[in-house]
Amino acid sequence: MAKIKTKYLGKLLVDRKIITQEELQEALLAQKGTSLRLGQFLIKKGMATEEEIMNCLAEQYDINFLLHIDFSDPDNLFSSIPIHFMKKNRMIPFKKKGNTILVGIVDVLNIQPLDDLKMLFPQFDFEAVLTTESEIQRIINTFFNVLKNESTDDVIEDLEESDFEILTSSISETEDIMDMANEAPIIRLVNTFIKQAVTDRASDIHVEPYEKELTVRFRIDGILYNMYTPPKKYQGAIISRIKIMANLNIAENRLPQDGRIQLKIAGKDIDIRVSTFPTYFGERIVLRILNKSDMSFDLNAIGFDEHTLKEFDVLIKKTYGIVLVTGPTGSGKSTTLYSVLQKLKSDDVNILTVEDPIEYQIPGIGQMQVKPGINLTFANGLRSILRQDPDIVMVGEIRDLETAEIAVQAALTGHRVFSTLHTNDAASGITRLIDMGIEPFLITSSVNAYLAQRLIRKICSSCKEAYKPSPKILTELGIKPSQLKGGKLYRGKGCDECLNTGYSGRLGIFELLVLTPGVRKMIMSHSESPLIKEFAIADEGMATLLQDGLQKAVQGITTVEEVLRVC
Repeated sequence: MAKIKTKYLGKLLVDRKIITQEELQEALLAQKGTSLRLGQFLIKKGMATEEEIMNCLAEQYDINFLLHIDFSDPDNLFSSIPIHFMKKNRMIPFKKKGNTILVGIVDVLNIQPLDDLKMLFPQFDFEAVLTTESEIQRIINTFFNVLKNESTDDVIEDLEESDFEILTSSISETEDIMDMANEAPIIRLVNTFIKQAVTDRASDIHVEPYEKELTVRFRIDGILYNMYTPPKKYQGAIISRIKIMANLNIAENRLPQDGRIQLKIAGKDIDIRVSTFPTYFGERIVLRILNKSDMSFDLNAIGFDEHTLKEFDVLIKKTYGIVLVTGPTGSGKSTTLYSVLQKLKSDDVNILTVEDPIEYQIPGIGQMQVKPGINLTFANGLRSILRQDPDIVMVGEIRDLETAEIAVQAALTGHRVFSTLHTNDAASGITRLIDMGIEPFLITSSVNAYLAQRLIRKICSSCKEAYKPSPKILTELGIKPSQLKGGKLYRGKGCDECLNTGYSGRLGIFELLVLTPGVRKMIMSHSESPLIKEFAIADEGMATLLQDGLQKAVQGITTVEEVLRVC
C-alpha cells in the first residue's frame, strides 16, 4: 500500500467542489457522534456519492480506483478462497499480472487480510485496487450464486434419490441463503422457493396442502401463479423447515401461528412474515416477502399525476387534521403512508406510529406494534402515543369507534393524523366513519381529505407493443381518439422477463377527495356518498380511480384491460 498523501479526504472533497467548506465543518461536527468514518457519513447523508468518495480516497492513498471490474476468473482465483473471507473483508482478487495479483478492496485501512492472502498465494505479490462495495458484492454474487442455475425440479430429483431427516437447527437471522446450498436437499428446496420468489419479484409465497398434492404459488404483481407441485410425501418436511426458520413451534399444528424470517439473498436484506393456518389436509403457510433493500418510499414514484401530487403535498403539510387513505387489502395503502412519513420526517418533528404489523422499519420514526393479547390495541396504543408529545401520528387502520374518536380528538387538538380505511372509493370513507358513530360535524372539523387508491400492473418494457383499438371500445371507455398518440394504445406481448404475462411491476392509481366547503356542506346535510362523489367530480374537478387509470393507459403505462380489472 502506498504512503498517504498530505491532503486529507475533506480537503480533497472541498477542492473538487463536491462539498463546501461550511458543509465539511458541519459534517465533521455531526460525525463525531457516530461510529462512521467521514466518507461513510457523507454517503449516508447524501452529501457525496460512493464513487466521489472512492475517487478522493484513491488520490489520498495514491492507489488506482476502478468503478467497474471486468472479471471472468480465467486464473481460478476464487476457487482457493472461502466466500466468507471475501464477504467479511470486502476484498476480491480479480486478476493475475505477471507475479502480481490485483486485489479489489473497499477499505484502504484494512490491509491485514492481504497478509492472509499471501499464505494462500505465497509465490505472488499483491497490488490493492480501490473499488466500491457494490462492485465487490456484484462479483461475489455472480460467481457464488450457486442456487442461480439450480431448478426446483433438480432439488426434488435430489430428494427422490436420497433419504433425509427434518433438521431442527435454526439458521442465523442474517445468514445468506446462498451459503446453505450444499446442505440437506429439503433445506435447499425451501431456499430455492424463497430465492426464486425474490428473483421473480413475488410479494407472497403460498404453500397449500390438498388431498393428493402440495402446491406452491407465487403472488406476482397482485396475481397468483402456480409455480411448483412438490411430491405430497415431502409436505411435512417442507412445512416443518419453514416453521423452524420462523422460530415457530413445529409440534403445534392445530392453531394458527405467526413468525418472521430474516435473510440475505444475493446481498439483499429480506424480511419474511410467516403465517400458518391449519386445514383439513395439513397446515397452509403464507410467506409475505418484504424486500427492504429494493424498497424506497417516494411519493414522486408511486403513481401520482403532477396535479394530484401537488394537491396532496399541500394537504399532508397542513399543521393539523386527518388524511385517510382508503382501499381494499393489498392496494398499497401502507406504502403511501410510509412515503408520506418519509417525506415529512425531519430532525425537528416527532413522528410516532401504531401499526399491525410493522412492515418496514423507518429510521427516525417511533413505531409501535399492536399486541391484542396484552390489550395493546390501536385505541390504547394511540392513546399512549398522544402522551408522547407527537407532531405527526400514523395509525395503521381505523377499525372501531374508539380508535376513530381518539384520532378525531388528536386532529382537533393540533396533530397531523394519517390512517387507513377499507372502503371502495374516497367518498365511501365519509360514510364509514359515520357508520362507526362519528358525528358529521366532527368529520368536517377534523378530516382534510380522503385518498382512495388501487395498484395496477405496468406493461413490461421488454415486450411492449402498440396496437390500434376499435372506435367502439374507445367510445365505451370515454376516450377520445385525439387523446391517443398516433391513435394507438399499448400492451405487452409476453416474454421471459415478465413470465409471459405482458406486465412487470405495479404503480398506484388515485382518487383524491378534498373536504372543500362544498363537500363539508353536503356531509353536514347527511348526503349519501354517491351524491358527494358526483358533486366532487362535477363541481370540484375530482378525477376518479377509473379516470386516473385510463389516463395511464393512454400514456402507455398500463393497459385498458388492467384498469377495468382493478376498477
